[in-house]
This record gives sequence, C-alpha cells and structure tokens, in this order.
Amino acid sequence: MKSTKKKLIMLVAAVALMAAAMFAFTACGQKSEKQGKKVTCADDLHGASIGVQLGTTGDIYVSDYEGDKDGTVVERYNKGADAIQALKLGKIDCVVIDEQPALEFVKQNKGLKILDEEFTKEDYAFCLNKTNTELLDQVNGAIEKLEADGTIQDIINNYIGSEDQIGKTPYVKKDVDRSNGTLKVGTNAEFPPYEYYEDNQITGIDMDIMQAVCDELGMDMQVEDMAFDSIIAAISSGKVDIGASGFTVTEDRKKNVNFTDTYITTKQDIIVKDGNTGSSIGIKEKLYDNFVKDNRYMYIVKGLGNTIVITVFAVLLGIILGFLIAIVRTNHDRNGGLTILNGICKAYLTIIRGTPVMIQLLIIYYVILSSVTNKILVAAIAFGLNSAAYVAEIVRSGIMSVDIGQFEAGRSLGLNYGQTMQLIILPQAIKNILPALLNEVISLLKETSISGYIGLMDLTKGGDIIRSNTYEAFIPLIAVAIIYLVIVMLLSHGVSKLERRLRSNER
Repeated sequence: MKSTKKKLIMLVAAVALMAAAMFAFTACGQKSEKQGKKVTCADDLHGASIGVQLGTTGDIYVSDYEGDKDGTVVERYNKGADAIQALKLGKIDCVVIDEQPALEFVKQNKGLKILDEEFTKEDYAFCLNKTNTELLDQVNGAIEKLEADGTIQDIINNYIGSEDQIGKTPYVKKDVDRSNGTLKVGTNAEFPPYEYYEDNQITGIDMDIMQAVCDELGMDMQVEDMAFDSIIAAISSGKVDIGASGFTVTEDRKKNVNFTDTYITTKQDIIVKDGNTGSSIGIKEKLYDNFVKDNRYMYIVKGLGNTIVITVFAVLLGIILGFLIAIVRTNHDRNGGLTILNGICKAYLTIIRGTPVMIQLLIIYYVILSSVTNKILVAAIAFGLNSAAYVAEIVRSGIMSVDIGQFEAGRSLGLNYGQTMQLIILPQAIKNILPALLNEVISLLKETSISGYIGLMDLTKGGDIIRSNTYEAFIPLIAVAIIYLVIVMLLSHGVSKLERRLRSNER
C-alpha cells in the first residue's frame, strides 16, 4: 500500500514539475528574442524572415521572395497561431496572413499590429473535383441565387459587417426536402470567422454559405474537418465533394480543382510587432478562456476518448499480426519452411519500417481505404499495421533468445511445433520482451497525434482546436502534453507490476 502511495505521489510531483518547467520555459522564451529586420511596408519583406501558414495563399505569394539575393527566409507553420507565437518570440520578423484572421490575432495578442499597406487582394471561392462539372453548375446556380436575394451578404455582415450588423442576421437552416443526398464539405476549422468551432460545432461564414447552398439544392450537409493542405487531396480522392476553407482562386490550384464563382473579395495583411506589449492577462484568465469558456475542455475530452480507442484497437491488431509474422519468420529461420510467407513478411517489414507512419496513414486513408468513411477505423488499421512490423521483430528477438534446447526438449516430449511454441517458448519470450512491447505501445500512443491529418479529432487535434479559438499557443499544448505524460506513466507503472508478477515464480 505504501509503495502504491509513494508512486502516486511521484506521479503527481512529476506532472507538477513538468507543468512548472513548461511555464518557466514559456516565460523565459518571451525574453529571448533575436535581432531581426524591421518590416514597415511590403518592400521591407526582401531580406526578412516571413512566417506563413503552410499551403495558404500567403505561402504561395511570399514564395516568390524566397531565395532572393537579399536572403529572404520563409518559415512555414501548420497553423497561423504558431506563426504568430513565433513572431511574438522574435523568431521571425513578420507574418503574412488573411485579413480577418489577422484582425483576430492582433486583437488577442498585445504588442502586434497590422501594417496599413495591404500585401495583395484576393477572391475566395469553393473548390470541387475537376470531373464533377454537374455539381459545379448546381453550386454556381445556388450561389447566384443567394447573391441576388442578399443571403450571402447578410451572412458576411453577420460576422464581419459594421457594429450595427454583426450578429443581427444569422443564417437559419431551412426546413426543406433533402432527398438529393448529402454534400460532403471539407474544411479546416481553424480560420475564423470563415470556419471555426463554437459550442463543439463548426460554424462561420463559409459554413453558413454552404448550408444555404445545401438548402437550395435539397441536400444534407456533412462537414469534414482536416488539415488545410489536405483538403484538395480529399477532393481529388472523392473523400469530400467540395472544399470550403477560404480558398483563394489561383492558377496553380486551378490545375487540380475547379472553382465556383467567387463570393467575397479580401486581402492578405502583414502583421508585425509594434513594441507595445500592453497588459497581459493572468494564468487564471487564460485557463478559463482555454478550457472553461464555451465548454472548450470537451475538445480535449472527446479527443482523448478517440485517442484511447484508436490506440487500443491498433495495439490489438499490431500484437496479433506481429506475433503471426514473428512465428512465420522464426519458423523459416530455424526450419527453412514457409519460404513464400517469409518472403511476403520480409517485404512487409521493409516497406512499413522504411516509410514514415504519416505517409502510411495518408495512403491508407486516401488510396487503399478511400471508400471507408469511418476515420477511427482507418486510423486504427493504419497504426495497427505500422505497429505490427515493430512488434514482429520484438517478438522474433524474444523467441530467438529462448535456448534452442528447450524447443528440442518440447519436441522430444511429443509436442508438435505449435504446442511447443504455445506452452514452452512463447511464455518465456513474452517475459523477456515485455519492456520492449511497452515501449512500442507508448510510441504507438504518441504516434496517434498525427490523426488530425485525416480530419480525425484526437487528443492533439482537440488542443489545436482550442488554440485556433483562443489564439493561445502554449496553454493547450501544455495540457495535452501533461495528459500524454500521465497516460505513459500509468502504463509504465502497470507493466512494472505485471513484470514483477510474471517473474515471481523465478525466485
């Protein structure tokens, strides 16, 4: 009992220490800024370090500056909030991003400002598969009607109109016949006010316009949240029917997708530091904004649930398949049999261990299981297949570590190969490989953090959604890291107890 209490105290202390260390690192990071170039206008971008969100129009436009004689550097981030945090820490000189997110970033982060000079103008439109011209005509017809009756303008004014207009004309879903099927909409809900989470639902200008289009077409709307740079791939592979995520019409994008008629003209802005830090809110207010307000903690709860489900099923698949592969490989090594199966297994191991798990996940989602809509199932299969390759080699090493004499003794007693493996070899091998298997389970748990690339709400994605709503870079990340740490420590504690129990008969 004392031992359990002691370990519990150590666990709590370790979590508290990690949290304190991360907060201290955050505070110290605010002071460690590099001396960069001062950006006061678009011409100053030459020779500057520019932050952009990967795959956005800002990324496309500033790429022309990259590698010039002035030494311009473009830093690409998966999220606009990450670029803003890098700017605040002095790691980059400016951020180029869309107008409305820029306004929100400056509003939420003291010490930042938007330059008066706009970087470039752009038009937003929705994008569809190049082969789906029928749907393109239908959506364009709906957009034309909604623009004519003022619906689209009312939706835009409700979010970014004048003070007298904001919040006054919310779009209300119509009660119409929806017998024409379901329109699958791909978006990246980290781009307010065009698409973002509110009360655990994706909302925003694009979502309201898409709902209005579906009402006109007599269709249900199904929204798939995914990484911005994955949306066009999802459209091309048929995972979604239409992309709605503040897409700017560009010639390069036209090569891969068709665009609808444009529905709004906006611009790219340049965000820089203004040297006025202002007053910052305290940790209590930050915790409230990130977790309590609008029940945002539910993103963490839902993401944690999905992470656990994916991990459990992936571990089961990985262990079962891994053991089978290990037995085939061991049989071939010792007896020279199962030559064809062994060749298949070796090819499988080479491919899986030689390619990144993220690439495997995307290939399985967009190509191999393109017709499967259950993302948790796809993720569990992808991570399970990846884990099986490593489990196979762990188990094989454990089996080979058992003295060959024990195998021969079992056969001499009349046991066949399967019985010898089941009753004599595997029990000893499992005790030997238990620590290595635990490490594989821990690695698998953490690898699931890339599930957001296929639009799946996992623990990391839940933290990202909170960051996109609060524009706070560190608090949600710290919370996610602590949860992972606690799970890993609990797993380590449980396996340690299991190891002691398995080895108790050796004394």
